[in-house]
Amino acid sequence: MLVYPSGVDMSSSALRFLAARLRELRRTLGTRWRRLNAGRQALLTLAHLRNGQPYAQLAAGFGIGTTTAYRYITEAVNLLAALAPTLTEAVRAASTKAYVILDGTLLPIDRIAADRPFYSGKHKKLGMNVQVIADPQGRLLWASPALAGAVHDIRAAREHGIIEALAEAGITCWADKGYQGTGSTVRLPYRGRWDSLSTGQHAVNRAHAKVRALVERAIATLKSWRLLRKLRCSTTRITSLVHAVLVLQLASSG
Repeated sequence: MLVYPSGVDMSSSALRFLAARLRELRRTLGTRWRRLNAGRQALLTLAHLRNGQPYAQLAAGFGIGTTTAYRYITEAVNLLAALAPTLTEAVRAASTKAYVILDGTLLPIDRIAADRPFYSGKHKKLGMNVQVIADPQGRLLWASPALAGAVHDIRAAREHGIIEALAEAGITCWADKGYQGTGSTVRLPYRGRWDSLSTGQHAVNRAHAKVRALVERAIATLKSWRLLRKLRCSTTRITSLVHAVLVLQLASSG
């Protein structure tokens, strides 16, 4: 396999953050020697998550075996995922904001058409449903565990307890029509055909759309990590990958 220099479009703060966590883990485990030091293991993991490069290519570039690359990346991802904020912690952080924006996104997966539980009728493709909470500036605050793509946004929000947690904290939440029926502190646009709505309702819906559109910035931030644009791993690992990306994103933007 040919090897060439490449780069990762990220700030060095994420690399330093992950390398420090890996050094702590190695001290805890009593690790004496490895093929890659903590800094190189962190770079390997970032290259996989950010660029979506497969294990074999990364292994060749870093001069290690494919199995070793897989083991190093999995260890780092699990370490990061364990640091991800819980919904309770995210709500506590959101309590200082004027409001939050809630939306769901589909992470495409590599599955055959027969895998119906993963098929999203809304997006017309196979994937995993992830709920995203953003602040008023569109910055990513929290991402939920991944559910099968066939799960609708309102059901996913209820299963994760998002609506109840925001209501208990008294936090106003803006969401789209997919969350109709949640009530509480969730602000939704008026439903109905455009020609059946009044002038005032049109104005409210336009203003609502402008506010809610900022959540797309948070979703774009999540999907700027190219691995999440087309997942080819077991669906049981996707939550860990999403939460690892969340932690790195919060660490580099904090």
